[in-house]
Parts: sequence; C-alpha cells; structure tokens
Amino acid sequence: MEAILQSHAALQGRLASMSEIFGQQQAELNRALGERLDGMTGRIGSTLHAQAEATHRNLQGLQERLALIDAAQNNIQTLARDMAGLQAILANKQTRGAFGQVRMEAIIADALPIGAYAFQATLSNGTRPDCVITMPNGLPSLVVDAKFPLEGWNAYRDAREPERRQFAAQQFRRDMDVHIRTIAEKYLIPGETQDNAFLFVPSEAIFADLHESFEPVVQKAQRARVMIVSPSLLMLSVQMMQAILRDQRMREQAHLIQAEVAALMQDLGRLDERVQKLQGHFAQTQKDVEAIATSSSRINRRGEKIAELDLSPAVAIEGKESGPGKETGFAESRTGNLRLRVVDEE
Repeated sequence: MEAILQSHAALQGRLASMSEIFGQQQAELNRALGERLDGMTGRIGSTLHAQAEATHRNLQGLQERLALIDAAQNNIQTLARDMAGLQAILANKQTRGAFGQVRMEAIIADALPIGAYAFQATLSNGTRPDCVITMPNGLPSLVVDAKFPLEGWNAYRDAREPERRQFAAQQFRRDMDVHIRTIAEKYLIPGETQDNAFLFVPSEAIFADLHESFEPVVQKAQRARVMIVSPSLLMLSVQMMQAILRDQRMREQAHLIQAEVAALMQDLGRLDERVQKLQGHFAQTQKDVEAIATSSSRINRRGEKIAELDLSPAVAIEGKESGPGKETGFAESRTGNLRLRVVDEE
C-alpha cells in the first residue's frame, strides 16, 4: 500500500507538473493565436479600407462617365429630333421651297439695299418668281428661282442598288429638265427681265455633286440661259450688283459732287488770298521789329556815352594853400549838361 501510495503521489506530482506544462503551452498557444489573429485582422482591415477607397473612386469615375453618357445621349436625341424636323422639311415640297427661299432671301437682304430687290413680285405675264433684283440704269431685272428639285436628288443619293440609282438619276434629270424649261418659259421676258435667270441650289455639296455627276444637265441649263448658282456664287453675284448700284448712285450724285468741289475750290482761293495777306502782314511786322531793334541799339549806344560822363552835383571848395601846381579852388560852369573843373596851375 505504501508503494502504491508513493506511486500514486508520484503520479499526481507528474500529473500536476504535466498540467502546469500543458497550461503554459496552452497560454503560449493562445497568445500566439491572438497575435496572429490581431495581425491578420489589421491586414484584412487595411486591405478592406484600400479596396473600399478604390471602389469609391471607381464608382465616382463611373458616375462621371454615366453623366457624360447622359449628356451625349441628350445631344443625340436633340440631333435626332432636328434631323427628323429637317427630313420633314425636305420631304414637303412646299416647305422645302420655303427652306431654299429663306436662305436665298437672307443672302440678298444682307447684301443689297432696300428697294433694289423684291420677293414674290408679279411679272407682266402673271408669274411670281421667288426674287426679282432691280438692275441699275433702267436695265431689265434679274430673276432668281429657289425651287430646286431636292426630293429627286435625295432619292438618287439614297439609292444603293445600281438599278435603283440609275432610275433615280433618270428621274432627277427629268425633274431638272422640266424645271429649267419652266424657268426659261416663265421668267425670261424680253425687255422686262435679263436674258439669264438664276436657279438657286441651297447647298455647296449638292452644287459640287451636280457638276460632277450631272454635267449634261448643267450644260443644258446654260444653253437655256438658266444659271445654276450655289450660296457662295449667289453672294458673289449680289456683291457685284451692289458695286454696280453704288457706282450708279455716285454717277447720279456727280453734279452735287462737282458743285461741292467748285465751292471747295472757291474756299481754297479765299484761303490762299488770306494767307498771302497774312504773309504781307508778317513781312511788315518783321520790318517794324528790325527798325525797333535798330532804334534800340542806337539808344543803347547813346546811353553808354552818357554813362561815361561825370554827372556828380556841383560842390564849392574853399581855397587851400596855394602853390605851384596845386588846386586853388573848384567852380562849376553849367553849359547844357557839362561841368567844368578849374585848376590853378602856374
């Protein structure tokens, strides 16, 4: 029993030591696990913070891009509405003619004075062209038409298949031929309008494509004395007419200009006469100044001579000791402005 008790006590001691050892190891393990967990928590927190900041920046950039996309979409929608409106304008012949009419009226009204043109004026045959420009010197008026067959041109431009494109080109040539013939028949009136009329094309691109792809139509229009003009050509023509009108007005006012020039020459003659008189006055004044300078110099010289004389007052001096070569007295004799000094000399 004693041996058993001793073994039991030794076993309990060993168990206590082992429990203590296990407790220390458990504490160290808990401390190590806590440190590792704290480090992992710090690293995870910093990583999550960096990811949150990056996500915030990305979301902010995405919002800015979405705002730009919204603005671009609004612009696209506005442009689409404008294109739809333009398409509606160009689809309607009457509205299309008004569109070309507005551009033509703006060009002419900006360059020519009021009274030198008239819109929708009635000619002697009852027709009403889009614009009639009054020429100077009693010359016949110039007619401008703005009804270009734009629907036929759009059909030709939008055609993609060769057959449809050829058919649209033939239709456009036919429309142009009819319109050119109508202008030549209605608006070219001998003695009332010019021998040539203008067909206004409201686009430089259409004007260039027309000369490039439909040269026979252009030549036929020229033979019919109908000139196809673009906005730039119409502006140039109107500016030339403006210069002609200005020259005419200057010639009409030439007699007034001549009268003003004659009056100006008379004023110039009177000015020249007065300048000559003033020059004579200046010459006489110079002579007078020279005479005054001469008199002043003479007076100055005489003053110097007078200053050299003794002009002290007369003083009587009583007799002094007389002797040979000595002054015995002083007397003054006035003869004019002269004073005499008397000296007794032996």
